Amino acid sequence: MRLAQDKARTVFAENSQDVVLGADTIVVLDEHVLEKPSDEADVRRMLKMLSGRKHTVSTGVCLIGPKFEDVQSETTEVLVDTLSEEDIASYIASGEGIGKAGAYGIQGMFGRWIPRIDGCYFNIVGLPVPLVWRMMKKFGVG
Repeated sequence: MRLAQDKARTVFAENSQDVVLGADTIVVLDEHVLEKPSDEADVRRMLKMLSGRKHTVSTGVCLIGPKFEDVQSETTEVLVDTLSEEDIASYIASGEGIGKAGAYGIQGMFGRWIPRIDGCYFNIVGLPVPLVWRMMKKFGVG
């Protein structure tokens, strides 16, 4: 939530008559925050950690306007199938995992290995659209 707020405040400081949305998403397994992987070896490490396990995806959202600031978050639980070495190798070869928190994007080929989620799908993609809509309605935006 703090990073989402920092992002939104930075943009709002230069656009104070506009409404600004900031968001930041993290993937958490046990007590480990899985950030964006640094390279293919890091993608492999993260996918092995996620394989056959549940984890959470949390997105902090900050909406700022001339007369308001609201910060909220959404958390979704995600179950990943057990991944074979072949699954991991093919995913790494696709390049999809680079630049994504937790080394995966559910909206791409990795979605085939997600048998169940509990919560907002859009949150896993990176922006919890229903939460943002509720926040916008609260302040008469949009």
